[in-house]
Amino acid sequence: MTTTVRKQAATGALVGLALGDALGAPTEFKDVPAILAAYGPWRELELPDPALVTDDTQMTLALGRGLRTAMDRGLLGPKRLERPVREEFVDWYRSPENNRAPGRTCLTACDRLKRAELPWQDASQVDSKGCGANMRVAPLGLVAGLGDEQRAGAAQLQAALTHGHPTALAASDLTAYAVHLLAQGAEPTGLVGLLRSYAYENRTRYHERWLGDLWTRAQDPTPTHFIARGWDDCLEVLERVREALRSPSPETDPCLATGAGWIAEEALATGLLCFLLFVDEPVTALRRAACTSGDSDSVASLAGAFAGAHLGADAWPTAWADRIEYQGELMALGALWDA
Repeated sequence: MTTTVRKQAATGALVGLALGDALGAPTEFKDVPAILAAYGPWRELELPDPALVTDDTQMTLALGRGLRTAMDRGLLGPKRLERPVREEFVDWYRSPENNRAPGRTCLTACDRLKRAELPWQDASQVDSKGCGANMRVAPLGLVAGLGDEQRAGAAQLQAALTHGHPTALAASDLTAYAVHLLAQGAEPTGLVGLLRSYAYENRTRYHERWLGDLWTRAQDPTPTHFIARGWDDCLEVLERVREALRSPSPETDPCLATGAGWIAEEALATGLLCFLLFVDEPVTALRRAACTSGDSDSVASLAGAFAGAHLGADAWPTAWADRIEYQGELMALGALWDA
């Protein structure tokens, strides 16, 4: 029996992502003093009742369903992934439940993706590096049986369906890799170093098989130049995480160290920082992420995915996990990937 099966990393990550989303949803768009005034001490933040999620969890589930469909059909490749994920994103776009203040980039891209004859590269918003691409990518770090090239290419492709900026691609790749490492039992203390090494190794690698000619939609002279811009943004923000962990300050708003999280690389960094400040206290990590001045639901979603991948399903209080919105679907996908 592997570590991954024993701790139920996929279930832990998906439930943690949704719990962070629900905890951070009411605090989004508020600064820290306003959050404290409304909800009391941050270490005592309680899960709302009902525990409703945002588009972060909805789109994670859409990706998860598309990924499941693609892998049911055989070996994962770009064409096999693109069609069902595109269909799931368009279904989400059309759904009456898509009423949770979704991001403009996702709405604009999905409106174009619904035109089946349009190449997805023409729907992609190449100027957007919003966090909407990597807040949903966790399933690609959790599903078993993917090679490194498949996971990286698929993470970047799912991002590029909506957010085509190279930083959105790199941050999504890096987020999926972090979730994968933690699910496989990597030590959190070495995580930032592993992510930096991965970023350096992939800095000039453009996944043409997965991305096609996406790079030509931007103003870059070469595909290498295009993708390197994204990895450079990620390397810069990982350095800020490393610096913040040198002298940890758990009572300080994490956004002051690593950014507000509205953009992809900062959402990754601030979610990661909240997780690493409280590696053995997953609920505290979520509460810290939710009590921030930035994109609190997305930051807390990522912190929850990291903590759940690391600690497994037992990380979360049953009283919370049992009443999270979409609980049945989260548990079903988690069970599938933990099996």
